[in-house]
Amino acid sequence: MGKSQKKRMMRRHNPMRVPDSHLPQGLASAESASTKKEAILPIIQKMESPDGSERKWACVAVSNLIQNDPSTRRLLQGKNVVGALITRLSDSEEEVWIEAAGALRNLCIDGGYDICAEMYNKNILAPLRTFVPKVSTMLAQFLESPRNAPESAKRVVYEFADNVITILWCLSETSNKALNAINQINLIPFLMSFLSSRDKLPMSTVVSAAQSLYVLTDDNQAAIDEVRSNPAYSSCLLDIVRCNDRDPKGKSKDLSQDRFEALKVLCCGIVGNVSPLPPPSAASTLDGVNDLLLPVLLPVISSVSLDEIAQQVQELVTRQASEPPAIEKLSLKNTPKSDHKAQTELELEQLENELRTIQLALEVLTGACATLPDPASGITTDENEDVQDEDVEMEVDNDMTEGISLDEKLHPHKGTKRSSTALLPQLVRPLLTLVRPTFLSVSPPSRLSIHPPATSALSAIHVSAFECLNNLFLSLSTSPNPELGADVNTGRDVWSEIWAALSKVGLDIAPGQECKRDIWEVAVGVLWGIGNIWKGKLAPIDQQVQILMNVCDSSVDARVQAKCIGTLECLAQYPDSIEANQVISSYLLSILPTATTPATKGTEPLLQSVSALIDIYSDETLPYDINFRNGSFLDRLVESVDGVKKVVKAIDRRKERDLKLRGEEVRDNLVAFIEYRRAL
Repeated sequence: MGKSQKKRMMRRHNPMRVPDSHLPQGLASAESASTKKEAILPIIQKMESPDGSERKWACVAVSNLIQNDPSTRRLLQGKNVVGALITRLSDSEEEVWIEAAGALRNLCIDGGYDICAEMYNKNILAPLRTFVPKVSTMLAQFLESPRNAPESAKRVVYEFADNVITILWCLSETSNKALNAINQINLIPFLMSFLSSRDKLPMSTVVSAAQSLYVLTDDNQAAIDEVRSNPAYSSCLLDIVRCNDRDPKGKSKDLSQDRFEALKVLCCGIVGNVSPLPPPSAASTLDGVNDLLLPVLLPVISSVSLDEIAQQVQELVTRQASEPPAIEKLSLKNTPKSDHKAQTELELEQLENELRTIQLALEVLTGACATLPDPASGITTDENEDVQDEDVEMEVDNDMTEGISLDEKLHPHKGTKRSSTALLPQLVRPLLTLVRPTFLSVSPPSRLSIHPPATSALSAIHVSAFECLNNLFLSLSTSPNPELGADVNTGRDVWSEIWAALSKVGLDIAPGQECKRDIWEVAVGVLWGIGNIWKGKLAPIDQQVQILMNVCDSSVDARVQAKCIGTLECLAQYPDSIEANQVISSYLLSILPTATTPATKGTEPLLQSVSALIDIYSDETLPYDINFRNGSFLDRLVESVDGVKKVVKAIDRRKERDLKLRGEEVRDNLVAFIEYRRAL
């Protein structure tokens, strides 16, 4: 079976919090959609005012105006608000650059990669570099002499540190260029200082530091080596992971349980990123999955109802609509505070944090379930290529150290079979629950959700849960377990639940509903994995077969097409479904080249189709083989040989070595299969 090669991609844990894909392109459309366009010009003007209070006001106003308002954010972008705010980071007045950092942080979080890329291109790292040592010095002073610093000063520094760290985290995910530049800032000791002093600092700032460290150690060898080189870092991370205290500081107002859980989840991810930890680390004697991950992550993904959270969000939004706005007018007399939030807003934020923690837990579990692909993989990975976040998809996501699972990395001599098989009963049930969309998981067609951050988080959870299932079933299918394969009822139940979830997702994708496409592209990989484990035991259903063919035809991603074809191949091998076998095989044959026409799809789906037909009809004693004989399939395969040979010959061995090997294998198998069937 040719499976998609795993590639590193920028993670999904900084999705666009308030998407704007439902808006037509161009500033004119944003202006027509914004209800605050009259406030834009005064903000931009006051950003350059000689009066420091006006400059501060302008920075704060940006934070307030963009909240859950992508059209206004886009308008501000069009007026170069990013460049203006970066300039204010070097302002002569402290309050101004503090508020500018807060506004830039909010733009990063709400606006996603495009805004982050703009910030990097406009050299935001220049002022940020100067802030890191300043914050480090002040932090050290506060920790050494806590009574000598007023609480108000500490609060300002901690909030400012949180903003700087969050910006650096978001920039780290923007591109390899940005990541390499951030590597030069020597951030690891800075970030670890927050984790090691976590009992003396606000948990929100500590979590931001952990989030940044999690991103920096993801397939980034410079950061990995630095963390591994310091035993104190490993000890700190493991202490957090193992901590069972509900409230270590006893200050539940600031240290909410959801943030502490987020910290533990992030530290699990960091440990996974940097494993194996060098001796004498305590982790060297642990089973990475069962001893470290599951005790922390399973409760996070198992003890939650997404439907209930969605309902709570709806109730809070309804309540919020009846409350007077916190800021009636943007005026210099009543300068709004960037951190002012009403109770309803705080409750919404807490629910969003809970959802993001679930998403993070799924990401870490996805890495734990990752396995190496087949040697004859259909996709090549160029280790030297510069991977951009918007250009890369992969079948097995959140790949850790070239696909090696956390359990393997902690115990290099162990295979994946034991860990993945042990994970199955514990993980599948909560994952199946998390792939089911709620009424709030997808925005209405061509407009915003009632609460975009919650919708963004929910859709990300569904994608991440499918990614975890994808890796889990791919792991199991590459190291077959006869006992599991014999449990046909489990296979059929899981298959049915996946399709039930997908039926709620639907295939109609309007602007602003791109998450549906993301779900389908991962879900077909899950279906392929399940199909391989229970090959020939899942009865094909006409509607499902048709949907798989439609997704294959509508997708422009060769890997998605190959996964659809692989799933159809598994369904075609159900012995008693002669009619479905004929429909699927005819579809696969339609992809093949003829003497006069090229293949209807690209190289990877073509190779998968040829391989599928060989597998389906490798046993002439099966009932559905009548389709091969009566349909003159042999003649059709013979007609495709020259075209297949041309396609394989055209693959560049230097650029796509794995694909070339795969193609040569399929080509040779096709010729041998034709000879075999002729001999019959």
